[in-house]
Order: sequence, then structure tokens, then C-alpha cells
Amino acid sequence: MKISYNWLQSFFKKKLPAPEKVADLLTMHSFETELVKKVGSDYLLDVDVLPNRAHDCLSHLGIAREIAAITNSKLQIPNYKKNQKSKIKNQNLVKAEIKDKKLCPRYTVRAVVNVRVGSSPKWLQERLEVCGLRPISNIVDIANYVMLEIGQPLHAFDADKLKSKGETKTIIIRRAKKGERITTLDNEKYSLDENILVIADGKNPVCVAGIKGGQDSGIDRQTNQIILEAANFSPQIIRQGSRQLNLETDASWRFEQGLDPNLTEEAVDMAACLIQEIAGGEILDGIVDVYPIETKPKKIKLDIKRVKSLLGVDIPIKEIKSTLERLGFRSSNLETRSLSQLRDSVSKFSKFQIEVPTRRIDVYIPEDLIEEIGRIYGFEKITSQLPTATLIPSVRNEDLIYQSKIRDILSNLGFSEVYNYSFISDKGVEVLNPISREQKYLRPNLAINLIKNIKENKKYFKEVRLFEIGKVFGKNKSKLIEKKKLGVVLLPTDFYRLKGVIEILLNKLRITDVWYNEATGKNIRAEIMIGNNLLGWLGDNIFELDFEKIVKLATEERIYMPPSKYPAIVRDIALLVERGTKVVEALNLINAAGGHLVRDVDLFDMYEGEEIPCGKKNLAFHIIYQSDDYTLTDKEVNKLQEKIINTLEEEGGWEVRR
Repeated sequence: MKISYNWLQSFFKKKLPAPEKVADLLTMHSFETELVKKVGSDYLLDVDVLPNRAHDCLSHLGIAREIAAITNSKLQIPNYKKNQKSKIKNQNLVKAEIKDKKLCPRYTVRAVVNVRVGSSPKWLQERLEVCGLRPISNIVDIANYVMLEIGQPLHAFDADKLKSKGETKTIIIRRAKKGERITTLDNEKYSLDENILVIADGKNPVCVAGIKGGQDSGIDRQTNQIILEAANFSPQIIRQGSRQLNLETDASWRFEQGLDPNLTEEAVDMAACLIQEIAGGEILDGIVDVYPIETKPKKIKLDIKRVKSLLGVDIPIKEIKSTLERLGFRSSNLETRSLSQLRDSVSKFSKFQIEVPTRRIDVYIPEDLIEEIGRIYGFEKITSQLPTATLIPSVRNEDLIYQSKIRDILSNLGFSEVYNYSFISDKGVEVLNPISREQKYLRPNLAINLIKNIKENKKYFKEVRLFEIGKVFGKNKSKLIEKKKLGVVLLPTDFYRLKGVIEILLNKLRITDVWYNEATGKNIRAEIMIGNNLLGWLGDNIFELDFEKIVKLATEERIYMPPSKYPAIVRDIALLVERGTKVVEALNLINAAGGHLVRDVDLFDMYEGEEIPCGKKNLAFHIIYQSDDYTLTDKEVNKLQEKIINTLEEEGGWEVRR
């Protein structure tokens, strides 16, 4: 984020350290910061605010709070509500209605009338330009200024352009209707549907909520009455709409990270005060504030002994309390002690209850508080120590052993291993504090990333063979489920080559009794079975196996059975069955009819085509006959084959193709 050094200075009575020093302090204690350049009489700081702090630090005030905590300085924050001049009695200019309160937890509106739209004063234009924004008009510039100062996006409507039945303007926050259209302020036209949240008047959408305002209600030189909107939207619905419309703005960026609902009133008060001061507006008394469920501060119990245990340094209680209070946390003793006792070492009187300000969405548990203490204290001050431990031989780790074996087998088959992030952009288990907007969810399978790998690699290679061993995630009610899987992908697509890879892999791991059950999924052609257990699935160019089941099957105790010294005889059989017939049904009848002399049955073809009657499919099997005691004769095998054919025709009701 681009930050103005002079703007930061406005929050402090005491002169800040030099811009270079401020950049160093932020880098050491908060966010990596680069001093970009001098701009006129100002300096531009480029602060890399991490996603887990975007909700409170994508603003000048947020960064100023960090500097105040690091330097132990006092902030002077303007009280815009107090600074507002005389107000006009509320004339019921506007009312608001939220259709789904989960998508919009708070919606705050304030009206300002008799405004004069024009150019912004020089100081305001300069601050916006340092931060990379182009000045447009005093009203629009004030909305942008508020967003950059406190982090809450704002939108201003021309009240006279909102369509309404009576004099009172009604603003409705709802999902768009399929087929609705909107032209945004930059003259771009968009088609909307139910996945997009909009702000509407009595007739049409006038704003894509949290993303971009509409042209029909935009501010122009003739605007006289303004309705100021500050809202809190669901990060998911804003992200969904932004991606669908391929429209990203400074506002959507902030809403996607999540914001404190308690910012909205502060934002409209600040904007109204500045409009009154700069554009000569008159503020209508009172605000419209739809806030059904108030967000209150969290309370966390903190044991100072735990601070020492995690950080490895004995920080005095007084300093710990001071650090937390400088960051905006309030502390109260869970034990009644005198002031002199509070100066004692960490080993005594160390339990506190910490109240977390609502703007700190990222703080949930005591360890979060300890991290805050550590970074402000300075991790560089903590002396590194070698751990004291007794070395003992490691327990045999079957998981690592079989990972290594599988890597060797697949590498020898010409496959290359890939390592993908466990995070994806959508359709998975949502992460509370994602590292970026493109990695907000945990992947439900390996296939998502492997298919992306194929798309990237096929630009450069005619044949691509890749595999990955990694974790996938799911949810059972509120419980997170984590499993390790093996995924293998092949290009060009070849179902039977992949099937061969599976059989070679399992054979080398000494896992037998593998067979394939027809699947009905969109991209899944067969289920991979071991006995009655589902091991994974197979598609045209990819398969995925349960790694944990592979390890369990490969490590189970096995009884050695010497191979038969007598030759095997192979016979093929083709069945014409109904399309819904499962492979396992035919396998069961073949094994039951053939008895112990049927050593193995392998499905080698499954066909539905022009020569096959409608609603039917052809299944073709290799049947392997073998005895451990003697050499089978053709006559004996033919007799068994005939018995199997009769069983399939009579009990299965299928046609054996001769």
C-alpha cells in the first residue's frame, strides 16, 4: 500500500523519525516497507501489508497505530463527529433495507444537502496523488480520502437521481436478479445475476455493492443532495462478484479481506464533516444505521508465564501490559494485586483478561497476543538458544518409507514429482487468515492443481507425466478432515496406460486383489477397489489414490505363498450387459462358477458404441486358470469356461458374445 509520510505525521504531535527510519521500524516490527521516493515536499512509503492485517492496516491510521506502538508515541486522532457544525433537522431523506443480513451485517447512511461540487483543495489533491489516486471532484475525493485514512470504503449517491415512490429515498441491499444490467461510473456495462450483491433504489441497481458505483446515481457538477453510504459486506460475496465481473477496485480489495463493522459510522461522520468544510454542505441530523447484530470486542485470558515459555525471554509484566495497551488492547487483572506487585518479575501474579478491539479481526487466541508482544518488543532482542534434548533413535516411519518407494517407482516409469500449494482460489475449506486472495481455500483433492500443471506444461512438452503426494481437506459438520493422497496425471490422455501404471505401482508394493468398478461421475471412469475397499478413482488422464490406505495395505502382515510351478491357461470372455450393470456383479459370478481354479479375472475392455445396442455395453475379461497341484488340460478348462458362460447367462441374464 502507498503511504504518505506527511499524512502519517498529521497523527502525531511529536515529530516522527526520518522517513528512512520509519521504513526500517515498520520492516522490523510490522510489515516489509520500502522508501520509494520523494514526492514534492512529501515522501512515499511502499508498505507490504499482509492479508491477515489488511482489515486494520490498509489505511494511514492503521499504519500510524503501528508506528505509535513501536515508538511508544501518542496518537492525535481528529474527532470528526465533534467537529461537525450545525445540522439541519432530519427531513427523512433516506431509509435503508437489507434483504440478507449475512451478506451485509451493517449499512450506515448519512445525508448532506446544499453541496457545491467542484475541485478539491490543493492539500487534498496532493495527498491523493502521493497515494496513486487521481483527483476527480471534491465529493469523490473526500470518499477516497476517508478510505485511505481509516480503511473503510465509502460511496456517495446523488439523492435526486435515486428513483423512489415518495420523497423519502429507499435504498435496498439485495442480490441482483438474473438479467439485470448496470453501467458503472467508468461507463462499462455489466450483466448481473444472483451471485452478485447490489445496492438498488426503488427500481434498479445503482451500485455493485462493495465494488463499483453506477453511472445513473453518480455525482456530477449539478449534484445538490448527497447520500453517503458506509457498509460492511460479506468478504465471500464481494470476492465472488469481483471475480465473476472481472472487476477489482480499491474498495473490493478491502472488503474481500474483511472489515470491522464498527468503522461505518466513523466513516460517514468523517466524510460528512469534510464535505461540510470543503464543499459547503449542510449535514442532516441523525443517521440511518441498520446493524442487527452488534460486533463486540473478544476477551482472551493471557497467562504471562506462557509468554515467557513461547518467546524464551523474561519481559516484565509492566512492559507487556504497556505493549498491549499501545496496540489498543485493554487489560484487566484476573488476580487483585497492588501496583508494587505489578512491577515484580513474570513469575508472579501473571494472569490477565485482554479485551481485543473489534478492528483486530486476526486475534483469537493467547498465542496471537504473544506474537503481538514479541514483534513490538523486537524478535531481534531475543537471544537464540540451542534446545536441550536427549537424542533417541527414531521410530520407523512407514509413511516416509512408502513415500520414498512410490517416488522411486513412478520416477522409473518416467513421471516427475510436483509440489503444489494446499491453497486454491475457491471451492474448498475456507481459511480464516489466508496468505493471499488467490489462496483463500484448502484444496479438496489433488486433481485441481495437477490439471493446472498439465495446462502449463503442455505449452512446452508433447508428453507430460506428473505425480504429487500431498494433503487434501474436507469438512464433516464443523470438524476438519485432513487426508494424504497420491495423484498421477498423464498427457496425452490414455485411460489404459494409466490403468497399467496403477497395476505396476500396486504390484511393486505387493498389494493384490485390485479390480475396477465402473463409476458414474462426470470425469471419473472407474473406482479402484482392493477387495471391498475403495482405494481411489481413475479418469481418462488422471487417477487419485488414498495414500494412507496404500501404506496400511502395504504394511499388513503377509503370508508367503510360492508361485505355482504349473502353467496357466488364459481364456477371454465378452458380455453384453445393461448400461447400469456394475463390473463387480460379473466378477462375483465368474469367481463363484470357476471355483479355486480361477486364479485371476481382469477387465481389459469396456465399450459402448455403434455396434452395441442402445442401453447396452460390452465388458471383456481375461480369465486365468491355474492349479497348484497339476497341469490343467484344455478339456478341463473348456468345461469350466462353459460352466461360467451358463452361469452368466442364466443367473446374470446377460448375453455372452461368442
